[in-house]
Order: sequence, then C-alpha cells, then structure tokens
Amino acid sequence: MTISLVTGGAGFVGSHLAERLLERGDEVYILDDLSTGAINNITHLKANPRFHYTVDSVMNERLLAELVDSSDNVYHLAAAVGVFLVVESPVYTIENTVRGTELVLKWANKKKKKVIITSTSEVYGKSTRFPFNEADDLVIGPSSMGRWSYASSKLLDEFLGLAYYREYHLPVTIARLFNTVGPRQTGRYGMVIPRFVGQALSNEPLTVFGTGQQSRCFTYVKDAVDALIGLMDNPATPGQIYNIGNPEEITIEKLAQTIIAKTGSRSTITYVPYSEAYQEGFEDMPRRVPDIEKIGAAIGYRPKFGLDEILDRVIEYQHHPDPARASV
Repeated sequence: MTISLVTGGAGFVGSHLAERLLERGDEVYILDDLSTGAINNITHLKANPRFHYTVDSVMNERLLAELVDSSDNVYHLAAAVGVFLVVESPVYTIENTVRGTELVLKWANKKKKKVIITSTSEVYGKSTRFPFNEADDLVIGPSSMGRWSYASSKLLDEFLGLAYYREYHLPVTIARLFNTVGPRQTGRYGMVIPRFVGQALSNEPLTVFGTGQQSRCFTYVKDAVDALIGLMDNPATPGQIYNIGNPEEITIEKLAQTIIAKTGSRSTITYVPYSEAYQEGFEDMPRRVPDIEKIGAAIGYRPKFGLDEILDRVIEYQHHPDPARASV
C-alpha cells in the first residue's frame, strides 16, 4: 500500500487530492494548520481507517520529519492562497511558503522520498508570450509591489526543489497550477468564480476588478488532482516542470455575465479599480493561458471538464454546501 502525505490537505485542492488517493487505496496523512483550509473539508473522510490528519504547521519540524519519514510520496500543497492574502500579508506569504518548502525538501531528502511541489501560473508574471510554456522566460514585476511576493516565493520554491534534484538526486517534480476551481473553494481570499457565484446567488452586484477584459483559463479540481497523481506515479517526471491547466479562455466580464445568466440572478456588474480593490499601482495580467503539451506527452493529460460544467458544479455546491457531497 502506498502511503501519501499531503501538506495543506484540508484546503480546497488538498482535500480533493486526499479523497482521490483514498479512493485508489492509498493510506493518506494530511498536515494542515487551517490558516486557509477547513476541517469541514475533510470531516467526511475521518471514518476511513486509512485517513489520518494532524492540525499543525509544516514549520513544526519534528512532526514534519516523522510524517515524511513514514510516507512514500509527499504532495506539498501548503502555502498562502489568494491575491487578497498575498497583498495584505506579504511577510506571512514569503516566510511560510519558502520556509515550509525548505523543511519538506530537507526531510524528504533523508530517505529520497518522491516530492511534488505545487507552484502557480503566477510565476509567469508579466510575460506576453502565449500560451505560457514551461521553458519560457519569466517576467516578474518590481519588488516594491507586494503582489509579486507570492510569485517570487513560489519561484524560489521551484529553484530549490530543482536544486535538490540536481545536487542530491531527490525525485522532485514541479506542478504549476492554473486557476484551479470547483466545490469547496472559497471566495474569501479573492478567488473569482466562488466569489461571483456567491454574489449572484445573493442577488448582489458582481464586483469585477479593472475593466473585466482580462482573461483567465479555469481548471476543474478533478482534472488538477488526477494530473498531480499522474505526475507522482510517473518515474520520468522528477526534475521537470509541468503546467496543469485548461486552455479554454474567457474574459472576467464574460464570466460574470455567464454566471448571472446561469443562476437567474438579478445581480448587476460593478467595476472596481485595482487600486481600490488591492493597492495603488496593482498590476494584473491581461491573459494567462497554459501550454499543456508537455504534461500531455508525459501522462496523457487532457482536461475533461469545460467551463460550462465547472460553473454548473460550483453553483450546485453553493446551493448545497456539503463537502461530503462535493466529491469529484
């Protein structure tokens, strides 16, 4: 039996990953300090004798060492999430992201445990080459703007993980997630789809930041979780970086209009300047489109869920927010 450790396992993606690993027969340990995760996301898993959870931080080095030592595979998802949190708490973002990854790699290296580090499409920064390819140059904004602290700290995670691979032969794979969405995701930290759906169901104005002409590509959490497991299971992926995403693109304004129509809402759309929503001088990316050829060649990845079905599932979940019914 494979023993898997998921850091950040009570979070949105982590809870779905834990659930899928249990379904396939793994013994699963999760570690989460609940700073952005929630016990409610994993309550329905507690009855499974192969599921174990600990409410604590990856900064608890002694505990982390024990969990890593007893595991075969480590999925490292623990990190700050959401633009709101990144802008408001840059010290927390940087310290927890970088230090947490340092400790995971340190202890995984003791017995060469396979590690997947989840990174983010944010590392592509202000690149204007579309779609984003894993080999592209990365264009990060100035350090005077706090919004780049997350991208920079995750990029440092990538450098460190690949350094462990090259210098110590630790089997580390980097997965760059693109706007992963689905049931259990909260809009609390700025995630746009759950925020829009919540506003629409309450007949409140949908707050679109900027002009709404910026576009995004959304990945259903089941596709993302299956991709993470596929990368972990493939012995050829260590030392590599892979985009996990869905190239179907939509503007944020069109997204808001679509959600209003799907929910039958009486909501209107309100446009909020970035300086008012976040901070003066805040920069957003006009597009963020993944190239998924590399991961397709490696594990046969193709997203199975389009945006229409994703929105239907998120709307249904917010109508009936029961994590036990939100299996994907």
